[in-house]
Amino acid sequence: MRVAWGATGPGDGPVGRRVAVTGIGVLAHAGIGVDAFWQGLSRPAEVSHHRRVEGFDPNAYFGPKEVRRVDRFTQMAVAAAEEAFEAAGRPDVDPARAGVWVGTGVGGLESLEVQVMVNAERGPRRVSPFLVPMMMANAAPATISMRFGLRGPCETTVTACAAGTQAIANAARLVATGRCVLAVAGGAEAAMTATAQAGFTNMTALSSVGISRPFDRDRDGFVMGEGAGMLVLEDMEHALARGATIHAELAGAASNADAHHITAPSPGGSGAVACMEMALADAGLSPSDIVHINAHGTSTPLNDAAEAEAIGKLFGHPGPPVTSIKGVNGHALGAAGGVEAVTSVLTIQRRAIPPTGGLENLEFDLDVVVGEPRAWEPGPMLSNSFGFGGHNGSLVFLPPSEG
Repeated sequence: MRVAWGATGPGDGPVGRRVAVTGIGVLAHAGIGVDAFWQGLSRPAEVSHHRRVEGFDPNAYFGPKEVRRVDRFTQMAVAAAEEAFEAAGRPDVDPARAGVWVGTGVGGLESLEVQVMVNAERGPRRVSPFLVPMMMANAAPATISMRFGLRGPCETTVTACAAGTQAIANAARLVATGRCVLAVAGGAEAAMTATAQAGFTNMTALSSVGISRPFDRDRDGFVMGEGAGMLVLEDMEHALARGATIHAELAGAASNADAHHITAPSPGGSGAVACMEMALADAGLSPSDIVHINAHGTSTPLNDAAEAEAIGKLFGHPGPPVTSIKGVNGHALGAAGGVEAVTSVLTIQRRAIPPTGGLENLEFDLDVVVGEPRAWEPGPMLSNSFGFGGHNGSLVFLPPSEG
């Protein structure tokens, strides 16, 4: 990963410290915790207009008073961060050089909607004094920083569906530059409210039949999901010196903008192509080096078509194996990139590519994994997120033995 970009792109700048992934934590519709989540990614896609995280108990992470003062998206962020930090061995580092960076699309929307109704029905004096810290988008990283005593940079990325991916990229750059020895990074979202569902429905973004089918010729929109995915990113030398388990290396990252439309991707996937090219250059790789892509794959007509065209332009046809986990999980908006980054690390760790749920009639000339997990020899791979507003993000992961 580069610490400075030259005149023509990331490949021109000096190389920074290597960034290791030493901890992963996740909860999504597929399952709570890494093992249950991984198993759940292979189950059949269901017919439902939402993909909730069933069985999540925030009381396991917060006291009886505190739990009522924390929005669901923050609760899930903390749960995923706890699992990731535990998996990393709860490393003892200088708190001033340990940071947090969490992405979200909308933050505490559920708390906001509830208190709007309280104000309308019972008056302003009954509005919770905790509304603002519950709804603010930076509540998740702030709570994580306080939970673990991390006093380095504590920041939030709010870039729609690319937020989790871009948050991880930003945190990795903190480690690569030496500003941080360790960073907890990912995405969290719990925006499945009645108003949000109505808004997405009325803009015709959601599937009318409740089926998420990425890259399928009959796809008709996404299904809303929720969840959180977190990584512990660590200076490789520091991680090796303390004997940490290295799950993967984050070797490159990039972000850019389509500058085209508030919801539609740029024609031909031009923004996505440029983003993937920059991420590869950041990692010092070429398209021929990539052996797997965890796609954004939302199941919307325009997004899937643009992403498929972008992959074809850069990697040829059919290109490397592609998967989208949104067939099972739904689209968790700002959490999607974090959850899919965890999936990418698990794909390397478990030496298998999870299938694309819901896909029956592939429309594009891509090698999309369907049916059962596909065994593979782990190598350099991409994890992509392309969000509303033209926000693009790509991450390059390597097996721990690479580089």
